[in-house]
Amino acid sequence: MAGGLHATTDLDRIEAPVTLKAYLMCAFASFGGIFFGFDSGYISGVMGMPYFIRLFTGIPIPASDASEAVKKAFTLPAWKKSLITSILSAGTFFGALIAGDLADWFGRRTTIIIGCGIFIVGVILQTASTALGLLVAGRLIAGFGVGFVSAIIILYMSEICPKKVRGALVSGYQFCITIGILLASCVNYGTQNRLDTGSYRIPIALQMLWALILATGLFLLPESPRYYVKKGQLDRATHALTRLRGEPEGSEYIQQELAEIVANHEYELSVIPASGYFGSWFNCFKGGLRNPSSNLRRTILGTSLQMMQQWTGINFIFYFGTTFFQTLGTISNPFLINLITTLVNVCSTPLSFWIIERFGRRTILIWGALGMLICEFIVAIVGVTAGRESQHNNSAVSSQIAFICIYIFFFATTWGPGAWVLIGEIFPLPIRSRGVGLSTASNWLWNCIIAVITPYMVGSNHGEANLGSRVFFVWGSLCTACFIYAYLLIPETKGLSLEQVDRMLEETTPRTSAKWVPHETFAAAMGVTAEGTLKEEIIDRVVHSEKRGSVAQAAPADSVV
Repeated sequence: MAGGLHATTDLDRIEAPVTLKAYLMCAFASFGGIFFGFDSGYISGVMGMPYFIRLFTGIPIPASDASEAVKKAFTLPAWKKSLITSILSAGTFFGALIAGDLADWFGRRTTIIIGCGIFIVGVILQTASTALGLLVAGRLIAGFGVGFVSAIIILYMSEICPKKVRGALVSGYQFCITIGILLASCVNYGTQNRLDTGSYRIPIALQMLWALILATGLFLLPESPRYYVKKGQLDRATHALTRLRGEPEGSEYIQQELAEIVANHEYELSVIPASGYFGSWFNCFKGGLRNPSSNLRRTILGTSLQMMQQWTGINFIFYFGTTFFQTLGTISNPFLINLITTLVNVCSTPLSFWIIERFGRRTILIWGALGMLICEFIVAIVGVTAGRESQHNNSAVSSQIAFICIYIFFFATTWGPGAWVLIGEIFPLPIRSRGVGLSTASNWLWNCIIAVITPYMVGSNHGEANLGSRVFFVWGSLCTACFIYAYLLIPETKGLSLEQVDRMLEETTPRTSAKWVPHETFAAAMGVTAEGTLKEEIIDRVVHSEKRGSVAQAAPADSVV
C-alpha cells in the first residue's frame, strides 16, 4: 500500500471503535438464521397435518368417532418421516463442504447470496409437490442452499464482528434460528386443520420470503475484510473495514486493525505455506494430536463440537416434537405444546447474548451440558414410571413437558449459540473457510443421522423400538458425554480478536485458556518500522500470497503435500 500501513504495539488499539450503524450492519447478517430455523421447524408440524398424511399415504382421515387403533394408524410410516426429514440434512452436509471452497474463490457474501438462490429453487419444487418424489427432491436442493448459508454466515459474521461483542452478535444467528422455528410453529398452527394443499404449501412457500430478504440485504453490506486480505487486495480490505467500523477514510484506527490482520495472516502463512487446491484441504489436517494449536486439533475440535451439539437431542424436539407429544396419549393438542416449547426456545436465547460475553464460551457449555443431562434423565424416569400412558396421569405428563422446557432453556442459552460462536473463532485465516465448512458439515451429518434413526427409535409399528419417553435416557447419556467433552477440550475465547485466539491456542491448554491474556500484537511480533508502519516486505508477501498459492497449485503433487 502506498505510504505504508500504520501498525500498533498497543493491545487496546488492535480494533477500531465501532458505531451503532456498524453494529447494526454486523447484526443483520444473523437474519440468515430465520430461514434456516423456519425450514427446520415447519417439517415437524407438516408431517402431523391430516391432509398431508392423507395425501402422502392414501389413508382416509379418521372420523371423530373412529377407534383408537384407526387414529393411531393414521400417520406417516417411519421410513417416510425419516426420508423427508433427513434428506434436507444430506443436502446441507454436501452444501457446507462445497461452500468453503466457494467462499475462498468468490467471497463470503457472494457465496451466501448464491445459497439463497439455490434454496429458493428447492422451496419452489417443495411447494409444487403433491407426491413424495418431488417433495424429497425439493428438500435435497434446498438443503444445498441451507448448507451454503449455515456455514458461511457464521464465517462472515465472525470475521466482521468486533471482538467485544462477537459472541453476542453471532449468538444472534442462533436467536434468529429460534425465531424461524417459532414462525414455522405459528404458521403450522394456523394451517393444520385446512383440508387442502394450502395446509402444507403455505408454510413451505413462506420460506422464500426469508431468503429474499437476506440476499437483498447482503447486496448492501460489505465483503469480509479478512477475505480481501487473504486475496491480497488490501485497498478493498481497507474500504470494507472502514464501512464495517463506521470510521472515516484513512483513519489510523482502521490502518492499525488492518495491520494486525495482515501481520497475523503473514504469520500463519509462515506456518501454513500457501499451496494449491488439494494442499489447502490437507492443511486442515496438519499437525499432531498432542499439539492444542495444530490444524488437526482445531479441525477435530470444530467437527466434534458440532457433533456434540446434535447429540444433545434438541432436534428430536423440533423435528419430531409434534408426533412425540401425540404418542404421550394425554395431550389434546400436541401442536400447541410444540408451539409452547418453541416459545421457550425463543425467549431463552437472548439471555445468551449477555452470558456468553459475561461468563465465556467454555463455562456456559460445561454448565449447559450439566443442566440438560439432569432434565433429560428426569423426563425419562418420569416417563417410565408415573408418566406411562396406561397410568393416565396428566400431572406426570405435565411435569415431563415442564422439564423438557427447562432442558430447552439450558440448550438455548448455552450449546445452541455457543457451538456456532466457537467454530467461527478457532481456525486461522488460511484454513478458516474450510474449517468452518467442515464443522458445519459435521453438524448436518449428525443432524441427518439423528433424523434417520429417531423415527425408528420412537415408532410403534412392527420392527420399531417404540422407546417413547425412554428415548430421553439416550439423550441424557449423550449429554453426559457433552459435559465431559466440554470440560476437557473446549478452550475459552471470550474477549479475544480472531488473531489473538490463534496465539492463545498455541500457548495454553483448554483447561488453562481462561487465564491467558494477550501480551503483544502480531504487528509488533512480525515487525514495525521506526515510523510506526508495518514492514513493507510483510505487506508485499501478503499481497502476493495468492500468486504463491497459484504457483504451488501448478507444482507437482509431492511438492504440495
